[in-house]
Amino acid sequence: MIDEAATDFEAVHGGRPTGVWAAPGRVNLIGEHTDYNAGFVLPIALPQTTRVAARRREDGRLRLYSAQGDGTITDLPLDGLAPGVTAGWAGYPAGVFWALAEAGHPVGGADLSVSSDVPAGAGLSSSAALECATAAALNDLYGLGLSAPELALIAQRAENAFVGVPCGAMDQMASACCTGGSALFLDTRTLEQRHVPLDLAAAGLRLLVIDTRVKHDLGDGAYATLRAGCERAAGLLGLPALRDLGPADLAAAVDRLPGELGPLVRHVVTENQRVTETVDHLVRGEIAALGPVLTAGHASLREDYQVSCPETDLAVETAVAAGALGARMTGGGFGGSVIALVEAARLAGVSDAVRAAFRSAGFAAPVVFTAVPSAGVRRLA
Repeated sequence: MIDEAATDFEAVHGGRPTGVWAAPGRVNLIGEHTDYNAGFVLPIALPQTTRVAARRREDGRLRLYSAQGDGTITDLPLDGLAPGVTAGWAGYPAGVFWALAEAGHPVGGADLSVSSDVPAGAGLSSSAALECATAAALNDLYGLGLSAPELALIAQRAENAFVGVPCGAMDQMASACCTGGSALFLDTRTLEQRHVPLDLAAAGLRLLVIDTRVKHDLGDGAYATLRAGCERAAGLLGLPALRDLGPADLAAAVDRLPGELGPLVRHVVTENQRVTETVDHLVRGEIAALGPVLTAGHASLREDYQVSCPETDLAVETAVAAGALGARMTGGGFGGSVIALVEAARLAGVSDAVRAAFRSAGFAAPVVFTAVPSAGVRRLA
């Protein structure tokens, strides 16, 4: 893939790139919609990555090409970058340039060529992978000396302020900071990190990813509405964030809130509990015990947060009925992907059952693959 990225760059921009950088997509084991509530998350990085081949320019221009795009080059002046200036996929790398400049980092122009095998719109953080790979490239090209967590925060700023998606820090932190063979336990308030070993193969287990191929768009307003509801609830409860509401106080808090806000609060509080419970299981080597926690998390996303859809619900129900230890929607919702924890011997049967169920329902065929905890952003060449 290094040669592929470099070859694309040479064909489009002429000459060789200075280097090629890669950042992975992610799946979140547990901890959904908790990051913008200052809570806990537990993602892993995927083997699938976005690669950015890059070279400095000295004329203050940004030229962007994607192998998965429409074949055109987006050419932008850096001094004209501002939120809303460019739409589509190019907004993500352009936003990283803008966020670095806004933070006072001395970045100039660049030629970029992008190639990716992270499924777009599948709830696997293809946007964060693109942002983090771009940030890593610029970090090296311009000698900025930023750490992986700092690159993640620049990438988050690009998505929040430039693209306009009010996401929390989880996706970018996962793409930048994960390590192979581990899940990333992240406190999104303090950004304290802990790498928790996750050796699925040694436990005779696999983590199945089911991309329902229902494309979600977090920029369409639904995500922002959910976040605003959580912030409103915290304000009414006199809390800095919903993370500060303890389980013992949950019932009383829900009774004090307008009816539409109670379920959001219940999901966030119980989901934070599920994250810490999952970490405890992993520390004790009880990976199989995660199954019921995953399924309970999906029920909360479906009933309280209401971000599931018929395809994700069918994938979860079918996987569990076919022998998965547990399953849940992963990502922001409104489509995307499902993860299922499956014994290795049952992997083929669960996969086949999900495909058959989708055929019977008249849904598009899902894309099914196994996830292995992988490394975060890195330079390939």
